Amino acid sequence: MVKPTGHSSPVARFAHFIGIEPGEFPAVAWSFVYFFCLMAGYYMLRSVREAMAIVSGVENIPWLFTGTFVLMILATPVFGWVTSRYPRRKFLPWVYYFFIANIVLFYAAFALANAGILDQVWISRIFFTWLSVFNLFIVSVFWSFMADIYSKDQSRRLFGVISAGGSAGALLGPLLTSALVIPIGFENLLPLSALLLLFAVYCVHRLRGWATRDAPGNPSRGDKEGQLIGGSAWAGMRLVITTPYFTVIAIAMVCSNFLGVALYMYMAQLVSEAFDNTDKQTQVFALIDTFTNGLSLLGQLLLVKQSVRYLGIGTTLALLPFASAIGFALLAINPVFIVMAVLQVARRSLTFGFAKPASDMLYSVVSKEAKYKAKNFIDTVVYRGGDLFSAWTIKLLAGLGITGVSLVCIPIAIVWTALSMWIGREYRRRDWDLHAKGYN
Repeated sequence: MVKPTGHSSPVARFAHFIGIEPGEFPAVAWSFVYFFCLMAGYYMLRSVREAMAIVSGVENIPWLFTGTFVLMILATPVFGWVTSRYPRRKFLPWVYYFFIANIVLFYAAFALANAGILDQVWISRIFFTWLSVFNLFIVSVFWSFMADIYSKDQSRRLFGVISAGGSAGALLGPLLTSALVIPIGFENLLPLSALLLLFAVYCVHRLRGWATRDAPGNPSRGDKEGQLIGGSAWAGMRLVITTPYFTVIAIAMVCSNFLGVALYMYMAQLVSEAFDNTDKQTQVFALIDTFTNGLSLLGQLLLVKQSVRYLGIGTTLALLPFASAIGFALLAINPVFIVMAVLQVARRSLTFGFAKPASDMLYSVVSKEAKYKAKNFIDTVVYRGGDLFSAWTIKLLAGLGITGVSLVCIPIAIVWTALSMWIGREYRRRDWDLHAKGYN
């Protein structure tokens, strides 16, 4: 790749317009492709996961979330142990190799199920649980790596663009699924996903070289690539419990999960009633994802950088809960499928278009250990714990119907808005402290 040395060429002018400075283009391009491959591979399987929830039985969704949380609890200390004892050049590729091997095993299991040798219901349940862990780990590790190789100034300028790579992949993934699932069957999507994940490993190697040789303005530039992060396997949990900044981020995530799970459970119920074929259900979920990810891509590429610059991190984070409060109020008034579908698309596009890039910037003002461990604990255990709590609570509230649950969601969204503003103020304080110490 060619490093732009000015802003004379059309490519250089466009790069400058979206916040990429000279010398950063190769790394941003590889980061974009890296996230593209991860999300395209995941979203090819995500629609399959939603269909597997229906195969397992919509009434069993809370149990699926329970199994996911248990698996996450088992996996988190293993990940913490690995990050404590191995440098990122070793453990990052092997995280992806491990999941590629898992995809190959599921491909074989579904083939055996089609032959009548294995029970597809139980394979569906295991696949749902596994993919729910898989997506959080691969994305969390990706953003930890990004927060590690880019400075906080670069993160504010570049994370929206890099997120757009994920949204482009998340747009292509369900498009491929909706086009291919009927002709070839859902199980044959798995090898394609594994190939995309394999190319992501190659991107890791390219970025690793850039971070140690060419990274401009990055205070960690001089770090040895083999340097260990250190600490204990449970350091992430300790940091979240003892640091108010991480504690409030975790609470805000639980609020977000409650609203998301409410929509997810009712959407699954409506789709299961309308479609009785697994491939058709997969196609419906893929189309919803396509609309969501198309809007997310626009937000990440063109809007989130401007929002962070002119409104600040706190206000940018607050856009999603504020819009959610309005959306659930409308759903309470008119609890029909079209309103729910529009709210689902709007919330998820705001999540990935604004809230996710902004929340990933929050870790640019913390230590290296926190970038990998506190972030991973929040993105995995707290996230899936929030899913578990939300699923069982909503099941208990099922007698209230969509209207009643929507009314419960409104005050939660308001609390979440206030927490987002506090997080923004604390981020700014930490940013000032680092600036005073001479860090970029």
